[in-house]
Amino acid sequence: MTLTPPPAATPLFAAVDIGGTKIAGALVDGHGRLRHRHQLPTPAREPGAAVLAVVHEVLDRLARTADWSAVTAVGIGSAGPVDLVAGSVSPVNIPGWHDFPLVAEVAAHPAVAARRLPVQLAGDGVAMAAAEHWQGAARGAANALCLVVSTGVGAGLVLDGAVRPGPSGNAGHLGHITVDLDGEPCPCGSRGCLEGLASGTAIARRALAEGWRPAGEDRSARAVAADAEAGDPVALASFDRAAQALAAGIAATAALVDLDRVVVGGGVATAGDVLFAPLARHLDRYATLSYIRGLDVRRAELGTDAGLIGAAALCR
Repeated sequence: MTLTPPPAATPLFAAVDIGGTKIAGALVDGHGRLRHRHQLPTPAREPGAAVLAVVHEVLDRLARTADWSAVTAVGIGSAGPVDLVAGSVSPVNIPGWHDFPLVAEVAAHPAVAARRLPVQLAGDGVAMAAAEHWQGAARGAANALCLVVSTGVGAGLVLDGAVRPGPSGNAGHLGHITVDLDGEPCPCGSRGCLEGLASGTAIARRALAEGWRPAGEDRSARAVAADAEAGDPVALASFDRAAQALAAGIAATAALVDLDRVVVGGGVATAGDVLFAPLARHLDRYATLSYIRGLDVRRAELGTDAGLIGAAALCR
């Protein structure tokens, strides 16, 4: 028997988390607790209208709950880049959304428009930083970098005790800083980007190129991590290279903005010590200035719900 929770007695936020593989939604209360979570796959290779249809379906499901009447705002965390001024998104991994007017489209959803709910947008890295600073591993940190290492590499900054998205909404977009001057071209148009070395996609690609062969059909970074944990030298080397790139990017950011904490989450971070042990070793090499030596690096606490909790945090 499925039990339906009683209607909320306090205000709620509708949160939507949009990525290249999934579009999730939930209602979130003022303590970061989720109600009525829904998730659908992202039709990332289809036209933009098909992706929007999935966003609307997630909102439809939330709007059919008894708690919808308690919603006071809609928050969206999306793969980026984003443009807060225009309310648009141009996710690298959703080609059909280039300068896509996401805020206007969500505001026009019948259930949102009927109640004239405000819509807040942020990049997924900024949303993750907002979530971890509110309810997770960055709690209490005045200056923190929060990273999402997954299909890509996103990040957000907490400076002087507050999340700082920057004028466009892309501050802290660590995945697209150059860490290899002569590196491979990146889909963003630059080359040698951190994302091209440290993302889950890059880890699996490097391992396969160096001769790693999975036991089964899974060729993802998750499978590379499992073999690395078992001692496979090629898998270990692929994670070591990713950790080196992350360390270089983290150290550069810490030198620039004077951090006191770094939080690392996303699917690749679930590899645990396979990633964090070489990351600590490489940080000893790159973070050598006195004010960034011994950075407090922590694992993210909110897991796959960080995007939704962060989208809700935007509405606070």
